[in-house]
Amino acid sequence: MGMTITEKIIAAHTESKQLRAGDFAKAARPDICLANDITAPVAIEEFEKAGFEKLHDPGTVVLVPDHFTPNKDIKSAQQAALLRTFARKHGVEHYFEVGRMGIEHALLPEAGIVVPGDLVIGADSHTCTYGALGAFSTGVGSTDMAACYATGTVWLRVPESIKFVFHGDLRKYVSGKDLILYTIGRIGVDGALYKAMEFTGPTIRQLPMDARQTVCNMAIEAGGKSGIIEPDDITREYVEGRARRTPTFYNSDPDAQYCREYDYDVSKISPQVALPHLPENARPVEEVSGTKIDQVVIGSCTNGRISDIRQAARIISGRQVHRDVRLIVIPATQEVYKASIEEGLVTIFIDAGAAFSTPTCGPCLGGHMGILAEGERCLATTNRNFVGRMGHPKSEVYLAGPAVAAASAIAGKIVHPDEIA
Repeated sequence: MGMTITEKIIAAHTESKQLRAGDFAKAARPDICLANDITAPVAIEEFEKAGFEKLHDPGTVVLVPDHFTPNKDIKSAQQAALLRTFARKHGVEHYFEVGRMGIEHALLPEAGIVVPGDLVIGADSHTCTYGALGAFSTGVGSTDMAACYATGTVWLRVPESIKFVFHGDLRKYVSGKDLILYTIGRIGVDGALYKAMEFTGPTIRQLPMDARQTVCNMAIEAGGKSGIIEPDDITREYVEGRARRTPTFYNSDPDAQYCREYDYDVSKISPQVALPHLPENARPVEEVSGTKIDQVVIGSCTNGRISDIRQAARIISGRQVHRDVRLIVIPATQEVYKASIEEGLVTIFIDAGAAFSTPTCGPCLGGHMGILAEGERCLATTNRNFVGRMGHPKSEVYLAGPAVAAASAIAGKIVHPDEIA
């Protein structure tokens, strides 16, 4: 019986030659152990409380202060300082200071730190992003991270896999964000609970890497343990010249076992908008057109890459943000920021009346740089719209891709991009 790509990668990081869904990988060896300015302080405290004095392998540790940075207050400054001190003490090479950092899940692939075939754990739920490269990546708790710092291993139960097959031609303005919102809308926020969501089919194979990362990023919003896409020529082209380690390209065997399979014709999918307060409340944009908004956020680990900024800028160019709307644009990394400057995209947004920020997770988690007041409504390219996610518990967050977000910022209400063309 064949193995899925997920089973193969996990097995390759253990002493086992073969693992099946439901098996326990009792001492899997991650290639990367990632944490940020919210989760790393807890891991560090637990590591030191247990009496450990040395990291098992500093080369696997990655620390990215991105949630409350640049620091918004004294407490966040203290948390960032804890990371900085720990990194210096233990010789952590992959520590990214403000000015060199980016939003972690965009930064690591861009910097070549994660490569195909890796096993990645991260003390952040959107660690599943790296499945876009053909890696098994999943979120863990901070205490699990502390144990991995000390031992270099982690316990995992091998997840069952669900296959999602996408075929057909994408409509204009439909992106990876729309595919994953549509999927979550179909199966629900618990439809893939502790499952590996394997995305495949002709449409997926044509998606650029940025879009693949968006799709895998939101696997957790369906309850998934991970999201993953088999690596191919697009993957190879992306990692060549940037991979810091030798990648391994795994694929699923033809006779691999899946607990469920779904098949979607993307030619029937319109740009999507997820209504409050769950990502599963996805609707075609036409069904919510006209909904008034107060703020638009374009950015995050989901949609802050250069292709997202470019798409939004093409729609914004030569127009003005509606006088009743605040448009906040946040590039995911310094490289994206730099490219946005060099290509004149920052000027387009500023001339339109938008704010353009240094990389930060900021408003996505209600941290800073765009907190909502009571009764306010935001359309965001972020990944979650839970109650109080971006500020006041009586505010509302709608989720969409960059094209719908940009068009809506101009219109002052949620619209299909064709409405302002």
